[in-house]
Amino acid sequence: MRAAIFLDRDGTLIREVGYLSSLTQIEILPDVPKALKLLKSLGYLLIIVTNQSGVARGFFDEPFVLQVHSVLQERFIEQGARIDAFYYCPHHPTEGKPPYDIDCDCRKPKTGMLKKAASEHDIDISRSWVIGDSLVDAQLAQNAGCKGIFLKVDCDLLLPPCCIVKPDLWEAASYIASQGALR
Repeated sequence: MRAAIFLDRDGTLIREVGYLSSLTQIEILPDVPKALKLLKSLGYLLIIVTNQSGVARGFFDEPFVLQVHSVLQERFIEQGARIDAFYYCPHHPTEGKPPYDIDCDCRKPKTGMLKKAASEHDIDISRSWVIGDSLVDAQLAQNAGCKGIFLKVDCDLLLPPCCIVKPDLWEAASYIASQGALR
């Protein structure tokens, strides 16, 4: 079985803009392609897992989410990096319109997206990492039983014991590299 890095999208790979609604708003954060290349060189699969409740709320549709992911993949490939898979949750448990206004198992911090990725890509979640900039990402790591990195410059939140804090994706990737090779 393989190990993966499960990456949040907004605020982790690209600048957080609230509800991304235009491709012109996509801005890859500094050193992200370099960090992705480092993680890939260590043998990890790179999997994006992102809540996209803007679909449920009617701000954008699923084809737009797929288009954003296609643009991201193109830009990463241009810079020598590649994402292995993209997973997103279009639902919200209390807001939005049918069929998206449901309490699903894929909305982070629930583990549905990770389980689906593990099944489809032969991933050992216990050897994997979750990296994100939101408390739900830290909770996802704990709920899934893997390690987590919370991206914040200053953090006074009480995080699960499985999580450490790093300021950005490059520092997170460097930390993972310092932990030694995959076994």
